[in-house]
Amino acid sequence: MPTPNLKKIAIPLTAIFLALIFSPASKRTEEKSSFLDKNLNQLSLQIVKLEKTASDFHTGKTSVDSLQSAVRQTRLQFKKVEFFLAFQYPEFTTEHFNGAPLLHIEKEGTQPSVIEPEGLQVLDELAFSENPSDEKATIDALSKKLFTNYKALFLGYQNNKTSQKPGTDALRLELVRIFTLGVTGFDTPGSLNALDEAKSALEGMKAYWVENYDSEKNRRIYNLFEDAIGFVSSEKSFEKFDRLTFLREYIEPLYAELAKSQESTSEILQRTSAWNNKSSTIFSDAFLNPYYFTELQADDDTPELRDLGKKLFYDTRLSNANMSCASCHAPEKAFADGYPKSQSSLPGKTVLRNAPTLLNAVYADRYFYDLRAFSLEQQAEHVIFNPEEFNTAYSSILEKLKSDPKYASDFKKVFGKKNITREAFSKALASYVLSLRSFNSEFDKYVRKESDKIPEDVKNGFNLFTGKANCATCHFAPTFSGLVPPLYSENESEILGVFTTPDAKQLQLDPDEGRLGNQIHSEKAWIYAKSFKTTTIRNAAKTAPYFHNGAYKTLEEVIDFYDQGGGEGRGISTPNQTLPPDKLNLTDKEKKDLIAFIKSLDDSGNF
Repeated sequence: MPTPNLKKIAIPLTAIFLALIFSPASKRTEEKSSFLDKNLNQLSLQIVKLEKTASDFHTGKTSVDSLQSAVRQTRLQFKKVEFFLAFQYPEFTTEHFNGAPLLHIEKEGTQPSVIEPEGLQVLDELAFSENPSDEKATIDALSKKLFTNYKALFLGYQNNKTSQKPGTDALRLELVRIFTLGVTGFDTPGSLNALDEAKSALEGMKAYWVENYDSEKNRRIYNLFEDAIGFVSSEKSFEKFDRLTFLREYIEPLYAELAKSQESTSEILQRTSAWNNKSSTIFSDAFLNPYYFTELQADDDTPELRDLGKKLFYDTRLSNANMSCASCHAPEKAFADGYPKSQSSLPGKTVLRNAPTLLNAVYADRYFYDLRAFSLEQQAEHVIFNPEEFNTAYSSILEKLKSDPKYASDFKKVFGKKNITREAFSKALASYVLSLRSFNSEFDKYVRKESDKIPEDVKNGFNLFTGKANCATCHFAPTFSGLVPPLYSENESEILGVFTTPDAKQLQLDPDEGRLGNQIHSEKAWIYAKSFKTTTIRNAAKTAPYFHNGAYKTLEEVIDFYDQGGGEGRGISTPNQTLPPDKLNLTDKEKKDLIAFIKSLDDSGNF
């Protein structure tokens, strides 16, 4: 069968799509059209225009300016209805419509297949690159694919309108999205048109809310929407935008007020998301559900179980090497250990990598720098069986516990008459690690309005972190790790180009292959070579040295590394580096302010 000519069928497809939008039925009900009908139709028109403009750009019939304008207008219209599309069709929207412009994999049986990214973020990056003409064929193809994907989504919406009415959960998740992915620049990697897009998203949310809720009864919500739109409209400079004030005075209050009038979230969202829709603030340990990430369930967790887990955590008798969990995760070092690479149970040796903090460690769907474990319980298993760490087995641990009268009594008190089992041991240990949740720093208290003042350098540092310095495009708020918002159900890993010795005359990439060597065959793809989990920067002032190899002794060295664009930025070939290689050109004062902000996230003294 011959391959169809896409150029010949593009016009008929467009004509069919436009006929659907402007059908007689649509015209007859135009005055009664809902906000979603009107704006999803308008998005259809913008995508049709973008597809035509991209095709003309490919054939030299229009300019770069016209292409960029079409991309910008399409994105602005998408933002008006993003709260609905991303809530109703989360996987489709991420995969085909507005996902990150990064290579990813799809699993075909036990083998990975590398997939090219697509959608509006990719188009934004390409259309606003230094030389869009070099990518005109790709831009054309991506625009056609966007058109086809949206047509399928739009038809699905038209056929199921009555069952697709998002509640305030969709609006609250969009507020999280605006702050964590929008005004940080994550969503607009090429244009940095983040502020206009935030305004468009807020305007869309406000219009939908007014149409579906009593704005007179909830005047505070209406006023907050108005004020937030006014605030984000008042600043045109991406770098100068005061993100901390935007967060504290507008995003957080809106998030809290909408929580008071929320409807029940869908069961699917509860099962597939770590987000706690009952939370009233983004910056507290109630924002995410820690039990989403563990085999331990909330109903099974008790203070007695946590105390038992704490006792196990500090007990060196459980290993065959006089080591406890605290040997590499000491509370006085914010549950890290202060070594470049943790000490091994074998004399004179170290383990492969640096020990990250256990504070907020529960907030992850993958564990270890190479993401080889899938739960807290599985992480413990790797340590228990590793010959260079605990060098033991569950059978040995359980025998020791059963022979200790105090442990026997403690386990009976917590679990009843059951024997001391592997499951009970894992539950206790997970309960304690899960309790190490860090959301009570001075910065958190300021955001929650539990305190009224914050040093100017901390404020400047946060605005840099979430703006010019690009830190928040990988270290997502509020965990400031690679746990991806707004659903927080998946961890990112990044390729940075970390050096073996950062101050060496001849720089060399660290040889550790990271995620590529994690022994998970369904992920064995070249895009994960030297890719490592993005860990939290909370309490980072206490957890030196840094990165997976512990080669960077100070926060100053880390900031300098990012400022220079990682491996590629220093001229060292780093295949598929996900960190932009462009220099940030941070001033000395800006670097100091960034460090002041990082230090303000310290609450390690509470543990």
